[in-house]
Amino acid sequence: MAPATVICIGMAGSGKTTFMQRLNSHLHTKKQPPYVINLDPAVLKVPFSCNIDIRDSVKYKKVMENYNLGPNGAIVTSLNLFSTKIDQVISLVEKRSDTFNHCIVDTPGQIECFIWSASGSIITEAFASTFPTVIAYIIDTPRSSSPTTFISNMLYACSILYKTKLPMIVVFNKTDVRDAEFAKEWMTDFEAFQDALRSNAELSEETSNGSGYMASLVNSMSLMLEEFYSTLDVVSCSAYTGAGFDDFLDAVDSKVEEYNDFYQKERESILKQKEETEIKKKQKNLNHLMKDLGLKETKSANTESEGVDVLSDLSDDDNDDENTAEGYEHGLVEPDINEPDREYTFQDDRNGEITDANNEALQNIYQSAFEKTAKTASSSVADDIAKYIRQSQG
Repeated sequence: MAPATVICIGMAGSGKTTFMQRLNSHLHTKKQPPYVINLDPAVLKVPFSCNIDIRDSVKYKKVMENYNLGPNGAIVTSLNLFSTKIDQVISLVEKRSDTFNHCIVDTPGQIECFIWSASGSIITEAFASTFPTVIAYIIDTPRSSSPTTFISNMLYACSILYKTKLPMIVVFNKTDVRDAEFAKEWMTDFEAFQDALRSNAELSEETSNGSGYMASLVNSMSLMLEEFYSTLDVVSCSAYTGAGFDDFLDAVDSKVEEYNDFYQKERESILKQKEETEIKKKQKNLNHLMKDLGLKETKSANTESEGVDVLSDLSDDDNDDENTAEGYEHGLVEPDINEPDREYTFQDDRNGEITDANNEALQNIYQSAFEKTAKTASSSVADDIAKYIRQSQG
């Protein structure tokens, strides 16, 4: 069974790295050490040992100096450079896949540098096409106590879900500071969220003379997100105390089954559709090329194929005789319409095979043709040709 890959994503300061460290320790205590990958090139120290570390391949400060980039641009460029070798990373993980049950991946704190970049999509797709992959979206629970901040986090989670098209677990971290029951209630009870939003709006108007526009927008967003909440697994945990990590691992197992039942089939369908689209695109480009070269696109009436992609396809017919007779119909180049009809010397024997029956007649024809042409040639050349013919005859 392929190991589950958990990609930890979250806002800066949400506690992703600490969550990774606690998850790593928790799996070690269960005698199930994971395979650990760090994709944050800008971090100075990580509180866990890594099997694969992007810092071993890409030097973040050198990228800033060489490309004259700022912090975020250097992170994106470092991920771009690392993603060019993602096939080697997947190969390394596959070789060790029989020694672990979980592969956990830490991502940069600048969430947009990973999620909305091409390199982030390449890395995520590479893992998801090889292993059952789950997204763990880490949320800072104390900072989400405001309804507006809570809705912002949920909208971000929704966008990540539809961007990656992978199973997602929403992890309310830092429950040692504040319990996450209020957030779970807001996700399941619309009226409770409305009450919290109303009280927060009244407080906002008293302190900042707000117009109430934000409350109206958040109210609409909460109605829209009800369907989104039903597809999520929600877990509350504390990376500081280690509480809730058994629940998180149970949620990972549940999402792996969901991946195998639904997401994998959908991904295979998407890949098949992409392959068919590429084939059609290549055929369209070939047709445009033929048109630009002044060649006529033709289709065979006696074959199942819709067209000829390459020249070698012309000789793949089972019936060679039909291929010969209809060669011009199937070919890429049509004959000149002004060309006269060909005349064959041997009407009864198109193949021109030399047998005992026609050998003597054929030699007489050659001899007659030679005598006609030899009269106009020099005597020395004629003697050489005559000598060559006598030697060949016998």
